[in-house]
Order: sequence, then C-alpha cells, then structure tokens
Amino acid sequence: MNERNMRRSRRKQQISLLTNIIFCIIALAALTGCIIFLLQNYALRNESVETMGRIRELEELTEEFIYSQADMDAYTQEAATMARNSEKASLLGELRQRMSDGESTVSILRDFYPENVVVYSDSQYFFFPILENLKKHSYIEEHFVLTDDNEITYMGDENIGSSIKGIDVSRHQGKIDWARVAGDGISYAFIRAGYRGNTEGKIVEDDNFVDNIEGALDNGIDVGAYFYTQALTPEEAEEEAEFVADLLEDYEVTYPVVLDLEEVLTDNARTENMTKQEYTDVAIAFCEAIKDAGYTPMIYGNLKTFFIMLDLEKIEEYDKWFAYYDESFYFPYDFAIWQYSSKGSVDGVGTDVDMNVCMKDYTKKN
Repeated sequence: MNERNMRRSRRKQQISLLTNIIFCIIALAALTGCIIFLLQNYALRNESVETMGRIRELEELTEEFIYSQADMDAYTQEAATMARNSEKASLLGELRQRMSDGESTVSILRDFYPENVVVYSDSQYFFFPILENLKKHSYIEEHFVLTDDNEITYMGDENIGSSIKGIDVSRHQGKIDWARVAGDGISYAFIRAGYRGNTEGKIVEDDNFVDNIEGALDNGIDVGAYFYTQALTPEEAEEEAEFVADLLEDYEVTYPVVLDLEEVLTDNARTENMTKQEYTDVAIAFCEAIKDAGYTPMIYGNLKTFFIMLDLEKIEEYDKWFAYYDESFYFPYDFAIWQYSSKGSVDGVGTDVDMNVCMKDYTKKN
C-alpha cells in the first residue's frame, strides 16, 4: 500500500514538473513574440521617422520648383526670346553668307517669302500674296533645261509636250536672213507690227514689219505679232488693235496677237500717271478687239507689268507672255511663253535677239 502511494506521489510530481516546463515554454514563446513585436515596432517607427524626414527634405527641395502663373508666363517669354534670338542669329548668319557670295537682296527675299511674289521696282520692294483663286502654271521647273548653246528648252511631261523655240523681232534687228533663221531651229517669230509714240501718241508701223512677216512665212516659220502700246484709254487701245488687225489681214497668223505693255522710262511719257485700273482697262479693250478680229489675244510683260501695272484677276482669261531674264522663271500663275533672254544669238540675225520658249502649240486649233 505504501509502495503504491509512493508511485502515485512520484507520478504527480512528474506531471507537475512537465506542466511547469510546458508553461515555461509557452511563457518564453510569448516573451519572445513580444520582444520581436517590440523590435519590429521600433524598426517601423525608425523607418517612419526616416521617411517623414525624407518627405520634409523633399518638401523643402520642391519649394524651389513650385511656380505661380506669373512665374510660368515669365519663363515662357524668356524661352521664346531665347528661341527668337537663336533663330535671329541663324538668319543673320545665312544673310551674311549669301550677301557675301554676291546674291542679290531681291533673290534672298524671294526665298524668305515663298508665299509672296516679291517685286523690286522704283527703288522699293513690293510683296504680293499668291492668290489661290488664280490658275497656276503646271510646269515642272526641273524640266526647263539650259543647253550648251545657252538656250532654254522644256523637256515635256505627261501633261505638257516639249517646248517650241522662237524669237521676237523689230526694226532694231535690221535686215534678217530668214532662211538661215529657219535653219537654226526657229519655229515661230513674233513680228512687231508697230507702236504708239511715248509722248505725242502717234501710231507708227514698224519699218521692217512687211519684210519680217513675209520673210518668216516664206521660210516656213509661224508668226504672231505684237504692238507696243501707249494707249491712255480703252478707245485708244481699240484703235491700236484695229491698226494691227488691218496690217495682218493678208497674212496667215497662227500665233497670238500681243499687247506689249511695259514701263516707260522716257521723260514726260504720256502714260506715266496712269493707274492700275486704267492700264487694266486698256489691256482688256485691246484683247477683246483682237479677239473680235479673229485672233488669239495675249499680253506681254514682266513682273512689274503683271503685278504693279495690271490687275491679274481681271486679265486672267488672256494668254500671257512672261519676260524674265534668268535660268529659272519666277511667276506662279499660268503663262504660255517665257522670254528668258534679250541677248540671244540666232543664225541670220546680226544683232542680239529676244529668245522665247513656248509651251503651247498655237498651230493646233482647238
């Protein structure tokens, strides 16, 4: 009995010890967890403090980059000024280089203002906006080729055939050997029919008109005619047209009959005070009278003629013969003939002669 009690007492002692051990382990685990939690909390607090410190540093730093609208406006204006100054410096550098290379002012201006036609006249520069409502030419500039003989020809494209070589002449060319002219590849010639005097206004037939028109036709060269006008009114323009039509009556004229309208440099010229409207009325009156006589009307002139003296919108329907002495033309609107030189050389003509390239075959009737 005593032995049994002793075993029971030892078992209780063992259970009690085991229980204490378990409780100690649980308490130790709890303490460890608390320690870990405290350490994590401490780390988080430190991290939070560090983060807040960084945020405050960033706030202090970014205060320098927070702009008001006034600041932004000032910055934008400064940037624009810097850009303009840079562009200005580049532009001035280009101007200096091109002028040093001997390029003319008007040529430079034409590059800088492609949306305008720039005309230099009477010591001034005029800028004419290119009008969208007027018909433009369809020539490809690269197709105009300068030959070894210093002649310009148009090589043709899918819309326009190759150009036709021609000249225009008056008594100033003297006696012309038209057989030799024909042999030099001239297909057409504009013959001056006459002119009106710059001061007195008298109509005069060109001294060589008959010899020139008959010589050209006899050698298979197609002809047109032109008249140098000094008409002040539509009535005088009609008088000039009637004069030309009478001279042409006995000849086969396939090319246009042209109003030659140019600036007059003679002192006391009768037309020196004419307005653009008056010049335009004169041109229209001549062209309509020529049309009524059965010929194709045309207007001849240079940049000053077409942009300063005439109203292009009112003469759009008439064919144009454009005079511009360069290797490339400078005219945005539709034209049929380009007079590219006044110093041409043609066999059979003993003087310089005007050279023309025509992109329209007037011998083919519509």
